[in-house]
Amino acid sequence: MVKKNADEEEVEEVKKLKEGEEPQISDLPGIGPAATAKLEAAGIYDLMSIAVMSPSALADTAGLGEAVARKAIQAARKMLDLGFIDGMEFAEKRATINYITTGSKELDQLLGGRGIQSRAITEAFGAFGSGKTQLGSTLAVRTQLPIEAGGANGKTVFIDTEGTFRPARIKQIAEGLGANPEKVLKNILVARAFNADHQILLLDKISEMIKNGEPIKLLIIDSLTAHFRAEFSGRGELADRQQKLNKYLHNLMKIAETYNLAVYVTNQVMANPAQMFGDPTQAVGGNIVGHASTYRLYLRRGKQGSRVAKLIDSPDLPDNEAVFFVAEKGVTDEE
Repeated sequence: MVKKNADEEEVEEVKKLKEGEEPQISDLPGIGPAATAKLEAAGIYDLMSIAVMSPSALADTAGLGEAVARKAIQAARKMLDLGFIDGMEFAEKRATINYITTGSKELDQLLGGRGIQSRAITEAFGAFGSGKTQLGSTLAVRTQLPIEAGGANGKTVFIDTEGTFRPARIKQIAEGLGANPEKVLKNILVARAFNADHQILLLDKISEMIKNGEPIKLLIIDSLTAHFRAEFSGRGELADRQQKLNKYLHNLMKIAETYNLAVYVTNQVMANPAQMFGDPTQAVGGNIVGHASTYRLYLRRGKQGSRVAKLIDSPDLPDNEAVFFVAEKGVTDEE
């Protein structure tokens, strides 16, 4: 009998893990129940989080030796096939993306034809009354529709930082669409974030809920920057604020990619005093938020009660505008 070397045994171990339906952290070599509990307490629930950690960081978090931690990280990376894939494989991966209609064909068209998409962050910024929260409430209801009706057949998580979530408005939109208002409200999981640290902590809870079987398809944060803006005031704290916001946005994108979620965030605005001509309105958060958002919408009030959405940044769509209205049944093309 030919004895296998350590590398061959490790490859076979990883292959066995790949045969399982859904590999867990506890399936990794060297990660027992105690280490799994420590990792989950630290907000780490998925293989991707392990794969991108350094051996020393995993060793400290899980209470492991560095050699054991390194072996677990290597196994996680092999299971996830972290590396390059060709364009055709990438196209197949993109085919699993979910789309959620906004309720307005004009606005859907602006976003590529089918609404907001999963594995992406869609940011809407604008002055108060421009329709940011109304769009979020409409998406929270429409996410629950069947896929053939423009929904994602799943639940919504709503992180409320400004006290804008209104159950009565959700019921009104649901009734306008002919849905059961109580059932719709049951499928929206709401958390009120009271400061930036609480807002960051709630992001970790989402991974835990998905792991426990919640079919979450949409994450709404209304608004993204309110707490960061309030707690880090003045130029002296700007660097700290941007660093913390940058880390938060990267975690947000990781969750969207890992669990195939659609992410919709609203953002506050400020006036640029250096702008002499044209619209001085610009989004809070600077380039950090601008680069992290996949699709950026600038919302403003239009004529005769309409709202205007301008797509100002996208990886695959041209800059353009769309007109929509906010009615009893949410966002719509009709006045």
